[in-house]
Amino acid sequence: MNQDQKLRDLATLPVGRLLWRYSLPAVTGMLVMSLYNVVDRIFIGQGVGPEAIAGLAVTFPVINITTALGVLVGAGSSSRVSILLGQGRHAEAERTLGNSLVMLVIFATCYMSLFYWQLDPILRLFGASDATIPYARDLISTLLPGLFMTNLAFSLNNIMRASGYPARAMMTMVIGAVVNVILDPIFIFGLDMGIRGAAIATDIAMAICAVFVFAHFFRRDVTVRFRRGTFGLSLRVVWPIIAIGAAPSVVNFAASFINIIINKTLLAHGGDMAVGAAGIFTTYTTLLTTFVLGICLGMQPIVGYNFGAGQLHRLRRVYGLAVAVATAVCVAGYLGGMLVPQWIARAFTTDPALIDMTDTALRTAMMAFFFVGFQVVSTTLFQSIGAAAKSVFLSLTRQVIVLIPLLLTLPDRMGLRGVWLSFPLSDTAATVITLAMVWWGLARLGRTPLQSKEAY
Repeated sequence: MNQDQKLRDLATLPVGRLLWRYSLPAVTGMLVMSLYNVVDRIFIGQGVGPEAIAGLAVTFPVINITTALGVLVGAGSSSRVSILLGQGRHAEAERTLGNSLVMLVIFATCYMSLFYWQLDPILRLFGASDATIPYARDLISTLLPGLFMTNLAFSLNNIMRASGYPARAMMTMVIGAVVNVILDPIFIFGLDMGIRGAAIATDIAMAICAVFVFAHFFRRDVTVRFRRGTFGLSLRVVWPIIAIGAAPSVVNFAASFINIIINKTLLAHGGDMAVGAAGIFTTYTTLLTTFVLGICLGMQPIVGYNFGAGQLHRLRRVYGLAVAVATAVCVAGYLGGMLVPQWIARAFTTDPALIDMTDTALRTAMMAFFFVGFQVVSTTLFQSIGAAAKSVFLSLTRQVIVLIPLLLTLPDRMGLRGVWLSFPLSDTAATVITLAMVWWGLARLGRTPLQSKEAY
């Protein structure tokens, strides 16, 4: 299929078929990547012990910070490329690609320098105890190069998908996952390297992914590619990337801040065992939201292109389909958390105390999880049409505006149960706000000229 036909399909094919075409590779790739993270954590929990699971949970804020910077570039640039291609502005789409690469390198230089310089104090700040800091230090000090490679691979992979290559984008993630799953047991058990072995396996896998993505953008037959003259940073190019990518990036930054609060609160009210339970809870819910994010990645180029082309009826339909599928996924995840929480916990640990703690965490924290799919897809809708302010606000609503006050007040009154209850209360409040904004936003979208960004 030639480049022009790929773009015509975004404007003409039935949106259900398009969503399937773009979401299936995205969901497959995202799930494979998420599963290898889950496998990582299973190997660590079963092969090293419950303290290692708690140490892993302490590293989540570090991982979320680096991911946030990658998402800022990847989500912003992919949405921008979709809109520009829909408007026929091909040269600007390639300039967006080149500027994105430079931004990723600059961000990586900054965060790697900071974490290597002050790693132990940062881990203590994030909730590490004397028992868990050795595991957290071993993991992050080895994993930082791999996190840079992850950002390169995933951010440019989003542009690959947005420019009409969903199957090739899926292969990027499948390659990394397969390599990592093969190397994990070799380094962790075969070479007896423990948690550091898991990090080395990830570093190698992500480096291979990055090479695969770079090879795509150097090909002459692709829709957008690296060209000389597109790498000089320009505020006119960079600012739209940052504005659009701010919402999903804020989610990851907020998740980092939230994890710090959660880890410290759990350490105070339940000790390292509670931190470990939160690590399992986070891993399970991340696997589910990864499925939803795959649907969002498939929806994004369809929404962005048709928004740019002025076909709003197609935008509304694909949004409705994405919400339906995402909600079904979250309902299934909710039922798992309610009905078989101990089975989930036993996948990560054999420790009876940690299993019981995780059982309580899942049953309580996931009581309103079935709302999450609608909320995430709606945030992506606003991001995909360049409505940065609304997308950022919706992201902050669930992760910051509602959740943080709950985490700071409920545990003082209810102890450990107050931490777990904060999640369903936040999910419910955020859903009500999202519903109101989507109702108002979609109605206004049809009445306002597309050229006016302030309308959204």
